[in-house]
Amino acid sequence: MEIPQLMAEQYREAKKMIEESEDIKVYSHIDCDGICSGAILSTILDRQNKAHEIEFVNLDVLDDIDLDHELTIFSDLGSGQRIDTKAKDTQKIIILDHHPPLRDLDYGNDKNYDYLEINPLHHGIDGSYDVCGGGLCYFLAKEFGYRDLSWIGVLSAIGDMQNTKSGHFEGLNRIIQQDAIDEGYLKLDENDINIYGRNTRPLFVALSYFSDVKLPITNNTTETMAILEELGIDEKHNRKKLNELTMEEKTKLYQKLLGMISKAVPGRYIQYIPQLIIGDAYTFIKEDADSFLRDGSEFSTAMNACGRNHEEKVAMEVLKGDRIEALDELESISKTHRYNLATSISQIAESDETNIIELKNLQYFDGTGIKPEIVGTVTGMILGYCNWKKPIIGYTQTDDYGLKISLRCSRLLSYDGIHFGNIMREIAADVGGTGGGHAMACGAYIPIDKKDEFLNLFNEKLNGKISS
Repeated sequence: MEIPQLMAEQYREAKKMIEESEDIKVYSHIDCDGICSGAILSTILDRQNKAHEIEFVNLDVLDDIDLDHELTIFSDLGSGQRIDTKAKDTQKIIILDHHPPLRDLDYGNDKNYDYLEINPLHHGIDGSYDVCGGGLCYFLAKEFGYRDLSWIGVLSAIGDMQNTKSGHFEGLNRIIQQDAIDEGYLKLDENDINIYGRNTRPLFVALSYFSDVKLPITNNTTETMAILEELGIDEKHNRKKLNELTMEEKTKLYQKLLGMISKAVPGRYIQYIPQLIIGDAYTFIKEDADSFLRDGSEFSTAMNACGRNHEEKVAMEVLKGDRIEALDELESISKTHRYNLATSISQIAESDETNIIELKNLQYFDGTGIKPEIVGTVTGMILGYCNWKKPIIGYTQTDDYGLKISLRCSRLLSYDGIHFGNIMREIAADVGGTGGGHAMACGAYIPIDKKDEFLNLFNEKLNGKISS
């Protein structure tokens, strides 16, 4: 895939708008993709000697936002929000977003202010798997000649789970990946065992987090140790990490997992099982060999940890090169984040009575007390404790009047062709809220008194789409 001609023209126009502006504000999202997007844009503006402000925000603050700068740039958000209702004639707006847009391609043609929206969906490109917000920002950096920022574009795609459907990057992401390799920042290990914590976790621990399908090993380190010993991969007093396995050992592990999952899923999913186990691994070769920043998945998790704890600026400084003070802060934030996640999961899934309620087509839990910023992450991790054949929704209060809703599902459900993000957007709007997102991971903000109506409407909407 190449950048379409019209999209390339948009990037040239965006470059010109930046070069001609002096008063610039950037809004970006709080997750890994949004933080990477902000870091790329901030680096561009630094190198262009453009003074700028950057603010990382949730989606719910953007509708009818006040625009107080000559140029406002929205990255990894903006397409699905009403960000220009207060735009003045002299102002300029750039949106670099991959989420479903409210406005069409020629929306800015009759406006008195300058409006430029670069969204892959306007060009027939899938925003869930072909390019994310950080990737769109990287192509702007590339327009300025800054190909060395390609590795951040790769990191953003990892954090946005752009490779989860096939285990590989597709579309425009492959261009970014190749640029990062060519620039000497990225090492790609194709078709490796796809388990989180390849460099830092003992394999028996990493395996226990497998949650796309609930298996005997899921949340059961005793079982994972027994299986690895049976396969001759691990010994009681010599526990290995995934990156220490030989190809022969990885083959044994792959075949064991293939057999276990095949017994646990309906026949129609058998063809997709290899994609749950195998995928490309991404190593940032300029990071220290023993650093958690070296592995793409672990780096992206650290970025998300900052976003969920309102420390996006720390993450951005690490991305922009601070490997001393900011890195120490990042490690501390990550530790706190892991503790908060473990406490929340224990509250929902590990108590004497399960707090997961199952309906006909979905399941949900009341996450009261869980921070809104981490309820999505917790929801994803709860998958390993419940019925993988249905999506799971978690919710928690944002204030006295609102709820944050998050949905996650097994990757296998994506092969049924259900786009939960589109459903989320529709149902949230029906109850007076806002929402959206990707096929397998999405969220919404709704009025607190609309919770039951929201869950019932969502459950009804899935009639005939979810099969047991």
